[in-house]
Amino acid sequence: MIKKVRFNLVGSLAVLSVAAALVLALPWGQAFATEPVLGGSKTTESGGAGGAQSQGANSQLEHCDETMGTMAVEEDQSAPWYGQLSQYQLGSTIPVLRLLIQQSNCFVVVERGSAMRNIMGERQLQQSGEMREGSNFGKGQIAAADYTMSPSITFSQKGTGGAGAALGAVGGLLGKAAGAIAGGVKTNEASTVLLLIDNRSSVQLAAATGSAKNMDFSLFGGMFGSGGGGAAGAYTNTPEGKILTAAFMDSYNQLVRVVRNYKAQSVKGGLGTGGRLGVQGGQTPASQELNR
Repeated sequence: MIKKVRFNLVGSLAVLSVAAALVLALPWGQAFATEPVLGGSKTTESGGAGGAQSQGANSQLEHCDETMGTMAVEEDQSAPWYGQLSQYQLGSTIPVLRLLIQQSNCFVVVERGSAMRNIMGERQLQQSGEMREGSNFGKGQIAAADYTMSPSITFSQKGTGGAGAALGAVGGLLGKAAGAIAGGVKTNEASTVLLLIDNRSSVQLAAATGSAKNMDFSLFGGMFGSGGGGAAGAYTNTPEGKILTAAFMDSYNQLVRVVRNYKAQSVKGGLGTGGRLGVQGGQTPASQELNR
């Protein structure tokens, strides 16, 4: 019993010592956050892409030596999750996904968004006769989109998991410091889904989910009240976009892994011919089998 009490006391003192050291070492109102985590590892989206080459891409992003086709990205802007992005001052998910796709070299991205108006506008200018000779905006040059990727956010929660009250109850300056630090530790989490659709048949080829989380450290948020925590609060609002990016990267990695080993689903009699679940008196092949 004595050993157990001594161990708990030593452990508590160690925690409080670290807390006090952090409090004394950092300026008042200081805030910082860990990097977003997907699949248990640190990650952020970075770099760029040009053709089949990428520069500064995250080392955790899946890469393909052979490109599997052309792809458009389309998000459902009427979905509830899309409307909630404005709470975090975030816009469309499409630019993030398009960068990930091109950096991976697994698919060639084709434009089907707002820039399509400019693409068609150039063709209208050519047809009007206003373009110079040799502009080469004739018909039959737009690449078809073999596939469509459809993203969605299934869960996004910011600022959970504070623990300030328990450590703050220790008492004294060290206890208050530890409570302030623990109270400023919050967890941000997000979960996303990507669907891959074949444009010619409308068949869903693959689906993948991904997740990410990180911890925000808003020091002095609980110790000095609103005066010390104002700047910290403004900073800790920013990781939400990073968390969603990391979750989409996790989803995309999962998607690439499954399509590398893709095996087409098949239905006896062919897709869309009625399926294998017949009903009595029905006209589909499966239903006619029941009537024999």
